[in-house]
Amino acid sequence: MEQPNMSYIKSMSGGDEAFEAKLISIIKKEFPEEKTVYYNNINVDNFKQAADNVHKLKHKISILGLEKSYETAVVFENNLIEGSTELQDEFEMILTTITHYLKQL
Repeated sequence: MEQPNMSYIKSMSGGDEAFEAKLISIIKKEFPEEKTVYYNNINVDNFKQAADNVHKLKHKISILGLEKSYETAVVFENNLIEGSTELQDEFEMILTTITHYLKQL
């Protein structure tokens, strides 16, 4: 499985470490909240809301340099809209990987 990284953030920041720190701070605050809302919706089979949650989360997936994981999130979001949970396990593994990565920062 691919691993989160700072490549995209560093390319956006142009070396501005304060900008990088601010962006990471925002991600560390928002990601757990958005993840919790996603799990709440998926646990009660509210697939439409879960799809909206995945939509928000996939932007953080992209920012953390997870290109293949982003593609998985796009397909999973569409699956949820169609009422299918196909790729749920893969998506939730991505969330776990990001959670561990953010704890290390």
